Amino acid sequence: MGSGILEVVIGDITTVDTEAIVNAANNELWMGSGVAGAIKRAGGEEIEREAVSKGPIRIGEAVATGAGRLPYKAVIHAAAMGYQGGRMIPPTAESIQAATRAALEVADQLGFESVAFPALGTGVGGFDLAEAATLMVSTVHRSLSRPDSRVRRVVFVVRDEEARRAFQEAIERATAT
Repeated sequence: MGSGILEVVIGDITTVDTEAIVNAANNELWMGSGVAGAIKRAGGEEIEREAVSKGPIRIGEAVATGAGRLPYKAVIHAAAMGYQGGRMIPPTAESIQAATRAALEVADQLGFESVAFPALGTGVGGFDLAEAATLMVSTVHRSLSRPDSRVRRVVFVVRDEEARRAFQEAIERATAT
């Protein structure tokens, strides 16, 4: 059984050719800046309204909403970080892995074969980019290696060459088995 296709591109997650996209969410599911803000601007306020109605969720969990004006079957909101009492709870290695796994499980349950991910926890959360790339890629690689996984293609959408290189190197390490 193959392990699926892992790709990395520099670009805008709202224009990638996949069935669903992942939002770098917080546990309250409101969509502020960064990836979440870009998704809300491109797809419409209804994505945030539906997301907030499903929250709060635990850090490391994920939920799906409609995609508004975006050409996707769903937006999957993966909470690698959170807020409690107005205070940010930063992402950890465990929360990034759990949120990545949860987003893949939601995509799998909904029958999607392709999904795009941003670099979870690395924007507002401030998590180290190279470490996030390694954690996310290894989690995705393990998940796609399961024979029962419906997800066959994951695209990591990043904002610059440094991030592209970090994810590409993580993909090469994970797939060199």
